[in-house]
Amino acid sequence: MKHLLNLLAAVSLLIWGTHLVRTGILRVFGANLRQLIARSVSNRFTAVLSGIGVTAVVQSSTATALIVSSFVGQGLVGLPAALAVMLGADVGTSVMAVVFSLDLSWLSPLFIFAGVVLFISRKDTAAGRVGRVLIGLGLMLLALRLITESTTVLTQSPTVRALLGALTSDLLLEIFTGAVLAIVAYSSLATVLLTAALAGSGGIPPDVALGLVLGANLGSGVLAVLTTLKANVQTRQVPLGNLFFKIIGVAIMAPLTGLWLQHVRPYVPGTATLVVLFHLAFNAVVGLVCIGLTGTVARAAQRLLPQEQGSAAGTRPHHLDPSALATPSLAISCAAREALHQADVVESMLLGLHKVIRTDDLQLAQDLRRLDDEVDGLYSAIKYYLTKISREALDEREGRRWADIISFTINMEQIGDIIERVLIDIEDKKIKKGRQFSEAGMEEINELHARLIDNLRLAMSVFLNGSVRDAQKLLEEKARFRDLEHAYSATHLARLSDNTVQSIETSSLHIDLISELKRINSLLCSVAYPILESAGALAPSRLRAMADQA
Repeated sequence: MKHLLNLLAAVSLLIWGTHLVRTGILRVFGANLRQLIARSVSNRFTAVLSGIGVTAVVQSSTATALIVSSFVGQGLVGLPAALAVMLGADVGTSVMAVVFSLDLSWLSPLFIFAGVVLFISRKDTAAGRVGRVLIGLGLMLLALRLITESTTVLTQSPTVRALLGALTSDLLLEIFTGAVLAIVAYSSLATVLLTAALAGSGGIPPDVALGLVLGANLGSGVLAVLTTLKANVQTRQVPLGNLFFKIIGVAIMAPLTGLWLQHVRPYVPGTATLVVLFHLAFNAVVGLVCIGLTGTVARAAQRLLPQEQGSAAGTRPHHLDPSALATPSLAISCAAREALHQADVVESMLLGLHKVIRTDDLQLAQDLRRLDDEVDGLYSAIKYYLTKISREALDEREGRRWADIISFTINMEQIGDIIERVLIDIEDKKIKKGRQFSEAGMEEINELHARLIDNLRLAMSVFLNGSVRDAQKLLEEKARFRDLEHAYSATHLARLSDNTVQSIETSSLHIDLISELKRINSLLCSVAYPILESAGALAPSRLRAMADQA
């Protein structure tokens, strides 16, 4: 029992080490790797090479699949080119399996020591994240040695020998088992390395190991499909097409496992090497056979997952890329872009509000109120996306940006709610009762609305660029808007004193409207405070100044 627990612990350590390497590489080099893929899809062959290079570094074809799928979902890469990248990605992960099958256990203590020193001493820096990668590499090498030792001890047991002797090869069962292991471990690389280590120490027969390798490759394709189930249709087409490649590969290589053992085994020094070379041969054959089929497979995937027709492009997030979550700086940028998309919807509501006030368009008012649901939906999506970003991986500047985005989206959501309430009041108190603002009152509303639109666009600029000068200008506009609101309230009361009929009929609505516009402006101007505070440009509060004078 003790040796079995040691084996399970070593397998867990291998999976955890793979996870550390993958996430660490994406956090440090994720932006560069994404740029490499984006620049290399001009033809299928460079796309294959970029897939090999990126996956050899990340050590996860699933991670590469998520990156490429997000590119297709955003319309940045065509589906055939993305599938070519995936062919290279599978070759890249098999190359790393061959490297890790070599006896590199002597590097394990060096990697772990250096990694821990870097990670602890400079945790929130790029060097600390490189330390995380070194720790993962060291743990993977250590785990492979522990797996070999544990299985060697287990195979000396008479009971285990009897079980292994009774084991007969069932290729379909082996493929299914390998696929399940790859899905559970979230890594075909870890599954293939585990299989090679077990075969090398005599834990499983070589023919069973080859069946598990076929299953691991199939499982990695299924895993990518499962990971993108909730994504849009274009994003899901990439892993589906790659799964077709895996199925073609299994159909080609499954009948050849016996020939591989018969003709290749005499020339390979160890069983573990035999297994990882079969994994490399599988993906090389798939790449050579399927490189000319990327267009055909792309069309098949598009037929099975046709793009939805008639769906409103604005009803879903545009920029929340799931594959960017492993690279916090990129994920922060994606969330910021989506926050600006949310602000664009709010701007549409504000512009429409002014038209409703002028034209009494009841249908437009109802359409604008439905836009508030979109603003709320974008807020929820951005908030959920930000919660999935690892806060530990953010440096101080990124942490402040994370908080700024949350604050900005909350303000936009509240502005949407205010506009919806104003529209309801206009419907009930103006449109349905056939009332009109006085000419002077309408001019005041026009002036406040025009300033509000300008301040919204300035607030978006401040949020995007972080300009201290623009932030100061925004706060100056807040003071001007407040003064205008006070002045227009006074002039409205003067019109009431003059018994102006239109002013009397719309008095309550007019006062509420300019008050709500002021609230919206205050929410917009609050974008300036974090910028000015971080720059040390905030003036002392009036309350504090009055206390000092007293």
